[in-house]
Amino acid sequence: MTTTTPIRDVAALAPVPRRRRVFWGDARFFIGLALIVASIAGVWWVVSAARQTAPVLAAETTIVPGEAVTAGDLAVVDVALGGAEDAYLAPHELAEGYVATRTIEAGELVPSSAVTPADEAAVTTVVVESAVDVPSSVGEGTAVELWAAPLLEQGVYDEPRILVADATVAAVLRDDAVMGAAGASIELVIDRARVADVLAAVSSGAALSAVPQSGAGS
Repeated sequence: MTTTTPIRDVAALAPVPRRRRVFWGDARFFIGLALIVASIAGVWWVVSAARQTAPVLAAETTIVPGEAVTAGDLAVVDVALGGAEDAYLAPHELAEGYVATRTIEAGELVPSSAVTPADEAAVTTVVVESAVDVPSSVGEGTAVELWAAPLLEQGVYDEPRILVADATVAAVLRDDAVMGAAGASIELVIDRARVADVLAAVSSGAALSAVPQSGAGS
C-alpha cells in the first residue's frame, strides 16, 4: 500500500511580504525635524543677540549719592547686553538735573535706577568735623557710620552712639598742616530724614566720628 504525502499549498507557506512604512508619513519624523529646526533657530538667535551692541553710559569717576550726574562724568560705551540694555542709562536718556541715588563706581555701567531728578532725591549732604583721625582708607564713596558722643560738660562726653547708620563719604578735607587727620572736615551724604539729628548734634558740641562700615574702605 502506497502512502501519499499531502502536498501543502506552497502559497500558504510563503511569508507574506511586509508593507514598507513610508518614513515621511510618520508623524514622529516631522516632530523630530521640527525640533532640529527649532534648535538651529535658537542657537542662531543667541549668537545673533550676543553680537548686537547698544550704546550706554559708564561712569568715568566715582559718583556718590546726591551728586549731580553730568555728561562730563560719563563716557559712551558700546556693549553687548543681550536684551538688557533697558536696565542701563542710554546717552539720550540723560537729562539735566539728575543726581545719583547710590554710589556709582568708576568704570561701572550706569543703571537707570541709579539716577533720579534732583527734586526727587531722598538724600542730601552735610559737612561735619571729625573728632578723631580719619583713616586714610576713608575717601570718596566710602560707606560709613556716623557716631556721636554727646557733650555733658566742658571736656566731658557721654558714651558714643550711632547717629547715622548708613552714610556715604562725598569728600574728606584734610589739613596737611596738621599732624594726622584729626579735625578733618568730612562731607557726608545722608538721608534727608536724619539732617535735623546731625545738625542738632553739631550745634550741641557732640564729638562726631565717621567709622567705615564692615568691609568698607578695605
